[in-house]
Amino acid sequence: MYQALYRKWRPMSFDDVVSQPHVTTTLKNQIAAGKTAHAYLFTGSRGTGKTTCARIFAKAVNCLNPHDGEPCLECEICKNADNGSLADIIEIDAASNSRVDDIRELREGVAYTPEMCKFKVYIIDEVHMLSAGAFNALLKTMEEPPPHVKFILATTEIHKVPSTIVSRCQHFDFFRIKSEDIVSRLSYIASQENLKLDTNAAQLIARLSDGGMRDALSLLDKCAAYSDEIDLGTVSTAAGIAGRDHLFDILEAVLAKNAPAAIRITDDLYSKSKDLAVLCSELITQLRNIMILMAGTGTEDLIVCLPEELERLKAMTASTDLDTVLRLIGELQLCSERFRTAANKCIELEMCIVKMCSGASAKTTAAKAAPSADTSALLDRITKLEQALASGTPAAPAAPPKPKPIPKPLKKFDPANYTPLEEWTAILEIIKERIPSLWGFLANSAAAIEGDWFYVIVSSSALIDKVKSKPEDAGRLKAIVSEYYGRDFGFKLFNSHDADISDQENPMNELIKRAQENNLDVTVKNQGNNG
Repeated sequence: MYQALYRKWRPMSFDDVVSQPHVTTTLKNQIAAGKTAHAYLFTGSRGTGKTTCARIFAKAVNCLNPHDGEPCLECEICKNADNGSLADIIEIDAASNSRVDDIRELREGVAYTPEMCKFKVYIIDEVHMLSAGAFNALLKTMEEPPPHVKFILATTEIHKVPSTIVSRCQHFDFFRIKSEDIVSRLSYIASQENLKLDTNAAQLIARLSDGGMRDALSLLDKCAAYSDEIDLGTVSTAAGIAGRDHLFDILEAVLAKNAPAAIRITDDLYSKSKDLAVLCSELITQLRNIMILMAGTGTEDLIVCLPEELERLKAMTASTDLDTVLRLIGELQLCSERFRTAANKCIELEMCIVKMCSGASAKTTAAKAAPSADTSALLDRITKLEQALASGTPAAPAAPPKPKPIPKPLKKFDPANYTPLEEWTAILEIIKERIPSLWGFLANSAAAIEGDWFYVIVSSSALIDKVKSKPEDAGRLKAIVSEYYGRDFGFKLFNSHDADISDQENPMNELIKRAQENNLDVTVKNQGNNG
């Protein structure tokens, strides 16, 4: 029966483990000196050797004829451990055994002595998947285990493991495997498997594997299914990176500020059922490559792409600047985050592309167009100092600025005197993204500015009641408005009962009607997200 390469060529001893000498040397010395700990925690990204080292350690501490901390691989213990028939080495997948009852069964088994070995070794893979109750159940056993028991915990997400567990273990970090070590290992395995592996192809596999040996061997396995002679073309086809011209076409259009061309390419990909979340991620990756190229010479080995793609990336690097690239990456990352709640991902990505092509965002432009009062005062003082220096007359000391009086807000609001703000629709979109629990209350709303006061007019008192019960929400609304305009406002909410008219008609109708006549969509359709 055929066996996958990553299983067939899994290291059997510490000396076979690649790029982790800081771990393997320490473990070998501990085993040789008989000073092993009762619990270990192995952390690192996938495919770096955590579970492999745990299995080798379990063999080595129980081997009948160890050599300098290495298992002999010949005794009955080693052979049974390699074929998975040794009952004293127990591997537990925490992803599928995360309940408290599963750990209680483990605690009951800990009390029994080993059948054949000196130590009973528990290897718990993906330990961060255990529930809080399961961690609590494991805690006491790990703190004071029987002398014949050892624990090895492995995880890719150390931040999810409670500190009470981490503090009871010897912690080893597994590094991403170096590209040159992956290339060397791939070349050796290819020679043993009668595969002709081109050096450039091996280097591309190493870059695509992102420091994981298992990913590299899995990709080599896929390449071998295409041909026994593996070159760059074979790798690009097997890895699914062939035919990526659309990525560079979109980026070239964005850098040329050609929004119609970029949107047309995106729409074509969408019609062909391209996953737009994947497309967004791929665009970020290529912009990251451009950023790396712009960082300076000697960084090309950090870029994952085909040789012909590298030439297009270099051409784009010459036609833009680093600030633009960083802004584009930021816009795409925000778009990727919004995909989770977007009703239509295609529209979300098209909006992002238009922003990327247009340069600065609307709120940034508004902020620049409306300098704050403090900035204006500073500019006035600088002008007076320049005039004094030019005339040779020392400038009189500036009088301390008088505090600017803030007028009181209106007690009654007459909609007949105001034109609804055109920017309110854009501000509502920001509120929808940042405070969705309040956005649903802003149906049939409008806004107006009177001096230093910003008024929000709603046709129902529900929002006002909610803000009274949760005052911090008013502060968040005020912060959004201040950020949008680049200045501070007083902030007040009005409803229909606050209007300064005597008839029974709802005064909001007039303001909202005029907003609609100006083609402003001030009606927020409540999606049911009322917080």
